[in-house]
Amino acid sequence: MPGKSTPRIPKNYEIAPGVLRFSSTRLALPKVGATKVKKVGGSKNGGERKVVENKGPRLFPQIRQSAAVEGGDLAKTKLRKTITPGTVLIILAGKHKGKRVVFLKQLAKSGLLLVTGPMRLNNTPLRRIAQAFVIATKTKIDVSGVKLPANLDDAYFRRVKSKTRKTKEGENIFASGKQEYEVADQRKADQKTVDTAILAALKKNPDYKFLRGYLGSRFSIQKGQFPHKLVF
Repeated sequence: MPGKSTPRIPKNYEIAPGVLRFSSTRLALPKVGATKVKKVGGSKNGGERKVVENKGPRLFPQIRQSAAVEGGDLAKTKLRKTITPGTVLIILAGKHKGKRVVFLKQLAKSGLLLVTGPMRLNNTPLRRIAQAFVIATKTKIDVSGVKLPANLDDAYFRRVKSKTRKTKEGENIFASGKQEYEVADQRKADQKTVDTAILAALKKNPDYKFLRGYLGSRFSIQKGQFPHKLVF
């Protein structure tokens, strides 16, 4: 009568319903310390020798370096349906809060809105602003014939960092004072070009006098007005 064979216990088994002892990644790892037989030469060396298959490195880095991850392209910011070129927007935050501006286009890289006052009407220059900080009104200006300069992109509005000069020994660090910002001639020329085109489009509108005063006035909520009942 043949003897009973001992039951074979698998390496990976369930420790709870649906939960295995080892993951598939753990099982796929190479066995550390596994040996193999290697033939060696020489009459006094025995002919073969056991060597480790996967020999680890002798030295380990002190700082663990993570693998470089390739960054993908940023998703393009979706523009609200109520914001189209020529739409009059109300700025809700910042230096020009409450002013009404004309939307020109959406910047490709950052997704910010390019707007202008125009400068001659409400002293608002070419600026970029996030659409979360504006209210889109139903008032719209036909800007289909307005051609914007090609250099109006995100790099155009990037702030230039001024180089700090090292003070010499014994020099008063407060002598130079605060450096004031000066508008570049290129920006002045671009502002004039855009404002001239926007004002020309405004004059073609039959409600030119109304729009001129509308853009030149600030938005504010008076006593007895309720924001949720306003129609912009």
